[in-house]
Amino acid sequence: MNFIFISPHFPHTYWQFCNRLKQNGVVVLGIADAPYDSLAPHLKESLTEYYKVDNLEDYDEVHRAVAYFTFKYGRIDWIESNNEYWLEQDARLRTDYNVKSGIHDDGIDVIKQKAEMKRIYQQAGIPTARQISAERGAFNVIDFARTVGYPVIAKPNVGVGAGGTHKLTDDDSVLQFFSLVGKASADYVVEEFVTGDICSYDAIIDSHSQPLFEAMTVWPPSIMDIVNKGLDLSYYVPPTLPESLRTLGRNTVEAFGVKSRFVHLEFFRLDTDRAGLGRKGDFVALEVNMRPAGGYTPDMINYAYSTDVYRIWADMVAYDKSQLASAQHHDSGNALSVPWKQSYYCAFASRRDSHTYLHTDDEVRSRYADRLVMCERMPDILSGAMGNQMFTVRLRTFDEVTEFVDFVHRQA
Repeated sequence: MNFIFISPHFPHTYWQFCNRLKQNGVVVLGIADAPYDSLAPHLKESLTEYYKVDNLEDYDEVHRAVAYFTFKYGRIDWIESNNEYWLEQDARLRTDYNVKSGIHDDGIDVIKQKAEMKRIYQQAGIPTARQISAERGAFNVIDFARTVGYPVIAKPNVGVGAGGTHKLTDDDSVLQFFSLVGKASADYVVEEFVTGDICSYDAIIDSHSQPLFEAMTVWPPSIMDIVNKGLDLSYYVPPTLPESLRTLGRNTVEAFGVKSRFVHLEFFRLDTDRAGLGRKGDFVALEVNMRPAGGYTPDMINYAYSTDVYRIWADMVAYDKSQLASAQHHDSGNALSVPWKQSYYCAFASRRDSHTYLHTDDEVRSRYADRLVMCERMPDILSGAMGNQMFTVRLRTFDEVTEFVDFVHRQA
C-alpha cells in the first residue's frame, strides 16, 4: 500500500501516524515545504521518501510531487494530511489521481460549508441551532434574530476555528456588521446563540461507517472569546463517553456517510433549557470536522484511555479493523458501550506570555511532577487559540482537573 502524507511534520506529534503506518508495512511518502534536514529524526525514519516543495499551497507543485511518487512507486492508495487546512487540497489530489479512499471534490462542500452541514443535520433529525444566510440581507437577518432571540453569531460559511466570527447583540450591531464586511457578507451565515460546553465526539471510523474507537473531549463554552480576548485556555478528555453523545455521534457519522476517517464532531451541551433544541444537559450539533481534534488532543486521548489512537488509525488504514481497539475494551455483548480499562481525566491548561501568574512555571512542574505528561511551548501558529506555554496532566477525578486549571491560570 502506498500512502502519501501531506505535511507530516505539523503538528510535531503527527510523525506517529507515519510511524504506525510504516509498522503496518505501508509505504509512507511525505510531501511538505519544510527542509528535509529540519525534520525530526523519528519522522525521517518513518518515511520511505520525502519530497520537499517550495510552497505547499502551490497546487501545481504538490501535484507534481504526487506525480513523481506515482511514477516511482505505482498507484497511490491514500492521500491524507489529517489537517483541516489541507482538506480541500487533499480532496482535489484524490480526485485528480483517482485515489479511491477518502473525500473527493464532489464531497468537500458538505464538510467545509456550515450551511451544507446544517442541511444534513436537519435531514437526519439531529438537533442543531437555527441558521440563516447573511446573503439574504440585513433586514432578513434582523427578522431572524428577533425570532430566535439576540445575541446571534455571524461566522464565515467556510472557516476554521473562531476566526472572523462576530457576536451581534441587537439590530444596530447587525447593521454595523453588514457595513463592516460589505459584499463579503454573502460568505457568512448567522446562527442563534447557543450556550454551554462544547463536547466533541472523537472517533476512528472504518469503511463500513462503524466506530473502532470513540472518546469525548470537553472544550470551553466560547473559543471565540478565548481567541478574540486573549483568554487562557483549558480543556480535558474525560474517562467516559455519555451514551446520548455516543448515539448522536454515530447518527452524525451515518448522516454524513463517513468512511475510513478520524473524525472530530462538535456538539453544544446545553446549560439551560432552550425551546426547539432541548433541555439542559442535552447535546446540540455544532459542526463536523473530518480530521482529528486539533493540537495535541490525540495524545491527550491516548493518556486518558491508556491507548494508542495513532495505532488504531493506522490499523484502520491497513486492515480496516484494530486488534488494539478490541483488546482494550471490557468483554461484553456491546464492547464499545462500556468504559476502557485504566481510564483517566487528561487535562490541558495553557498560559500566555502577556499575563502574569501567581505560580511560576517551575512551581506547576513541581506540583504536578508525577502527573505531568506534556509540557512545552506551543508553536506560534497555534498560540493565538492555545496560548504560549502548555501543561497537560493525567488525573483521577474531575475535582483534580478543576484544581489543576485554577493553579495554572490564577493570575497575580
